Amino acid sequence: QEQFVESGGGLVQPGGSLTLSCTASGNIFKTTTMGWYRQAPGKQREVVAIMTVADIPVLVDSVKGRFTVSRDNTKNTLYLQMNSLKPEDTGVYHCNLPPPRALPWGQGTQVTVSS
Repeated sequence: QEQFVESGGGLVQPGGSLTLSCTASGNIFKTTTMGWYRQAPGKQREVVAIMTVADIPVLVDSVKGRFTVSRDNTKNTLYLQMNSLKPEDTGVYHCNLPPPRALPWGQGTQVTVSS
């Protein structure tokens, strides 16, 4: 079973930056659309960014102009570069295939934006 491992989260002040990474054990990144999702405290998990199998990035409106999604298929890694972070970006970030094809969710990586 494919497993995703997310990393790169942390505590950052508003306006700061973080780069998240998601690695997988197989070559799944080369053959499928992947997404970054976040779950804020007390809220449902929501999509943040998608990287299609054709390498077309799609970002939700709330992060456009601030976040960048990319991937390196040679390293089986998906990235999320986050700039100009806001308190509302706080949450646990996961990577996965878009539902309903999502695989078991990994631990995720915590991002906290606070002064």
